[in-house]
Amino acid sequence: MKQIVQNLKSGETILEDVPMPQSKRGHVLIRTTRTLISAGTERMLVEFGKANFIEKARQQPDKVKQVLDKMKTDGVGPTLDAVFNKLNQPLPLGYCNVGEVVAVGKDVFEFSVGDRVVSNGPHAEFVNVPKNLVAKIPDGVTDNQAAFTVISAIGLQGIRLCNPTFGETIVVTGLGLIGLITAQLLVAQGCNVIGFDFDENKVKLAKSKGVNAVNLADGVDPVQFVLQHTNGVGADGVIITASNKSNDIIAQSAHMSRKRGRIILIGVIGLELSRADFYEKELSFQVSCSYGPGRYDEDYEQNGIDYPLPFVRWTEKRNFEAVLGALASGRLQVDDLISEEVDLEGIVRVYEGISSSKSIATIIRYSSSSSQASTIELNKTDYTVTNGVIGIIGAGNFTSSTILPALKKAKAPIKAIASAAGLSGTILAKKYGISQSTSDYQTMLKDAEIDSIFITTRHNMHASMATESLHAGKHIFVEKPLALNQEELNSVLNAQAKTGKNIMVGFNRRFSPHVQEVKRALGNNSGPINVNATMNAGFIPADVWVHDMQVGGGRIIGEACHYMDLLVYLTGSPITRVCMSSLGEHPEDNTDNASILLQFKNGSNGVINYFSNGSKAYSKERVEVYSNERTAIIDNFRKTSFFGFKKSSDLRTKLDKGHTNQFNKYVNFLKRGGEGLIPQSEIINVTLASFAAIKSLKEKAWINVE
Repeated sequence: MKQIVQNLKSGETILEDVPMPQSKRGHVLIRTTRTLISAGTERMLVEFGKANFIEKARQQPDKVKQVLDKMKTDGVGPTLDAVFNKLNQPLPLGYCNVGEVVAVGKDVFEFSVGDRVVSNGPHAEFVNVPKNLVAKIPDGVTDNQAAFTVISAIGLQGIRLCNPTFGETIVVTGLGLIGLITAQLLVAQGCNVIGFDFDENKVKLAKSKGVNAVNLADGVDPVQFVLQHTNGVGADGVIITASNKSNDIIAQSAHMSRKRGRIILIGVIGLELSRADFYEKELSFQVSCSYGPGRYDEDYEQNGIDYPLPFVRWTEKRNFEAVLGALASGRLQVDDLISEEVDLEGIVRVYEGISSSKSIATIIRYSSSSSQASTIELNKTDYTVTNGVIGIIGAGNFTSSTILPALKKAKAPIKAIASAAGLSGTILAKKYGISQSTSDYQTMLKDAEIDSIFITTRHNMHASMATESLHAGKHIFVEKPLALNQEELNSVLNAQAKTGKNIMVGFNRRFSPHVQEVKRALGNNSGPINVNATMNAGFIPADVWVHDMQVGGGRIIGEACHYMDLLVYLTGSPITRVCMSSLGEHPEDNTDNASILLQFKNGSNGVINYFSNGSKAYSKERVEVYSNERTAIIDNFRKTSFFGFKKSSDLRTKLDKGHTNQFNKYVNFLKRGGEGLIPQSEIINVTLASFAAIKSLKEKAWINVE
């Protein structure tokens, strides 16, 4: 199928061939018939992409600070690699989609195959959208009209926040597509609507819809105009739908408002507020968030958990349905807002001219003969004479920034990569010369030429995919953790016992040259040692999936396991007991500010301090090893210092956490066979120790690792 994407680094807009997405739980698979381009809204994305690095930095000063902090801790090279990798990731364009349901996932009962629906899906021939972001189209509404639903919901949510009443005067600043729809909905609600813009055509359209619209290019003072038309009282509310970096709009909005007026921001403007402007009139100011309640809430959008209607009357989906009702009744008229209609093949031309376009809305038409292939072949390569062929499931940030560059250096033969939507995998396949991109990872399990499956998905999918891959006769590389609980671990181990295939987990720290040098310096008969390891992990908001115990397993199971493995390697002994204490109040099974005490079979002791409340300007990782009046300190895997070691010199490198060495060794194992890189007993021990840490937190006691 085809999908329109943008390269954020170059600003280039591309009509890309990608695999059709697969239907999945809680989602609706839709064959697209129409999508809508809002010139004003999507122009910002295109212009940002076309901007040079300096202009991009000026637009995102908060990101610049993050980059500078990362340079201090990780070095210039790794930081620039991370920045360029992020910019090279494709950005799907579009969010106003109309189509026909072709499949529904499990737990979806509201939709059936054949339903006409709207969604916030992108410009693509097929889209797979969570059910709470999909709404049925009434029979009397055409596909062209329905394409306005999602963008209309943005205006509607701004109106709901403004809370206008019949007869009030509401100003709409900016009469682009969202502004025109917002003004029309306000008129339908019985408001006196004043609209401002600099485009005469948009002003005329607004007037035709009952708006008292003014072309500011004629030199009209908007503040005086509002005061004159409200008998000096001022506007009851101002809804800003404009896109302008100037601070003048917010100042004018305050000046034209009555006392205790409401100002709602939908667009993007300068926001240097004058306290006096707002203080004297007790004005309220609120930024509207997209389509309404539920937006960016993972439970609502991805997990399908609706807000109870008696308590949250208007969610984003119910806003979609309200707009569709207005379209069906004729209270919202949108046909005259369509500037042009083009076939999908002409979409690149539209985006190339979007910066200078006077278009209000462009409708994209889609063919009914779209390709439904879940796998596309990008180049022909003969893998029948090659050992160690790899298939990768997951095309996220870590795969693109770390795994694939390291595998490229190791000259690994990669035949296929799978991504849920097909797009990110296709972009990476082209970049790294991978033969196939697929949205159906099962095709890799059935491929006799593929020897090893790399699993780099969200953590809750690791164990099931590992089990499937092992049963299919594949070696597996799992980008930690291997499992989130004992049941999942047992499933993986049972599959491995039946097939004898190798299990490898991405515990890369033990392969770092810094750790290797410390291990060599300790020698084979170091006796019990003490290890103090600190991970300055950084703050991640509580609503991100890694904290969800059912999805990410929490950061201790999901990330601190790295250090448990590192300590097992340095001590040369399995973990026997674990005790974890957390900072402050916490859920009984989750924390990311904790100290973990470890006891080892050979008498060694370890402490892992996993903290998320430290400064990002400080080193992210630090390991201290104490043994026989000797001390070794690894500082962020860039510098290792030795004290009391007679035959060891300090080591300095660029940031090296061991990924390159790990993948070199793993590719060599796949091609030549032999012993696995990490003994399975150690992988099991570390996995169980991570479970024991969570149990210790619950029971407030030392837990034995069986």
